[in-house]
Amino acid sequence: MKKIEAIIRKSKFDEVKKALHQIEVNFFSYWDVTGVGNEKQGHVYRGISYSTSDIQRRYLTIVVSDEFLERTVDTILETASTGNVGDGKIFVSEVTEAYRIRTKESGQAGIN
Repeated sequence: MKKIEAIIRKSKFDEVKKALHQIEVNFFSYWDVTGVGNEKQGHVYRGISYSTSDIQRRYLTIVVSDEFLERTVDTILETASTGNVGDGKIFVSEVTEAYRIRTKESGQAGIN
């Protein structure tokens, strides 16, 4: 099993979510995050323009079987990309075990 953590633009979230559902990745967690990166966002306050490096993004955590890893990552790469600085990052790590609390199933059965 693999854990995929993706940081994407908020504007691309609905598109990514729909694409993940289309490849049968139906369970994942997400939340809004603020980060610092290479992209600079400009803001105007009372007619004065300034830029900040604090960037609003959406953070997704997805645990998939090894067979779903490549198609899940490819789907995120394809749908989250705008081709501009600040599109985000994807991190993949190993998951040694998973449990479904309700049924007490573990392993592959715990994530499906």
